[in-house]
Amino acid sequence: MSAVDESVHAQLMDGVYRRQRHFYDLTRKYYLLGRDRMIAELAVPQGASVLELGCGTGRNLSLVARHYPHARLFGLDISRQMLATAQTQLAREGVSASLAQADASTFDAERLFGETGFERIFISYSLSMIPPWRETIAAALATLRPGGSLHIVDFGRQEHLPCWFRTGLRQWLAAFHVAPRDSMREVLESECEKLGASLRFDSLFRGYAIKAVIQKPV
Repeated sequence: MSAVDESVHAQLMDGVYRRQRHFYDLTRKYYLLGRDRMIAELAVPQGASVLELGCGTGRNLSLVARHYPHARLFGLDISRQMLATAQTQLAREGVSASLAQADASTFDAERLFGETGFERIFISYSLSMIPPWRETIAAALATLRPGGSLHIVDFGRQEHLPCWFRTGLRQWLAAFHVAPRDSMREVLESECEKLGASLRFDSLFRGYAIKAVIQKPV
């Protein structure tokens, strides 16, 4: 994504979330399924670093802090509006996390956080909103430490759900600039082949969502 495209996307996301950020977590819990399961399965080692790409309101980082109180937490988002909410929410809950505004497909972890890599990286329902989503996966894997894991949860193909439901869901998601990535599994398999990494890919709720874990070799 060019600097111009990044700026346009940042403005779009700020526009989308300028008001939604205030009630985002109340509404999303009903259809962003699988997030809590993914976080519970992160298995973060003592003192390890955890990065969320597309951290939004900070809701997920707060849950990570409750599950893994000794983890070092980091988050980035392209929307300054969402980051403002995240800063407030995390501070209110006493959660220590380093947050930064950046494009998830081109971020520089050392410049943003002073970190050369992370033991865990997760992406929750953000790839479906990021135009260069393939590049975001590659950037995450490049920043993952040897032996670390990348965890993804997002909308699936809805292949085992009624056609009317699938059509209606996708039309509704499109109004919020969300597009399920139907080739997600193939892209992840390709990235794993390049790195010699392993992939665990699960379809959840009759295809409504997917959950994937890439384990990077040591």
